[in-house]
Amino acid sequence: QVQLVESGGGLVQAGDSLRLSCAASGRTFSNYAMAWFRQVPGKEREFVAAISRRGSYIYYADSVKGRFTISRDNAKNTVYLQMNSLEPEDTAVYYCAAATAYGSRSQYEYEYWGQGTQVTVSS
Repeated sequence: QVQLVESGGGLVQAGDSLRLSCAASGRTFSNYAMAWFRQVPGKEREFVAAISRRGSYIYYADSVKGRFTISRDNAKNTVYLQMNSLEPEDTAVYYCAAATAYGSRSQYEYEYWGQGTQVTVSS
């Protein structure tokens, strides 16, 4: 079992930056691929970014490429999402997730999820 706790969300203005953190506990963090997803009420959960176990492979959704950066610190059992140039369309609850497989853009590959952190971007 892996427990994931997100933090760092909040209310910002368009063009601002935020850094989300996801702290993991319970199992060896470096055994898991990690990802960030987001969800707006009434819509499906959307892939944002993923990072392999040692950070060698990174994937982004087209909508955030060039603005968001995913990273991980295996010594701190933490994955990060640096979000720059935020847009109102980025408003959502952001979830981190862990996968024992290689990780992918599909939410169904991820076995463990955090409770989410709200990001609101005003125009």
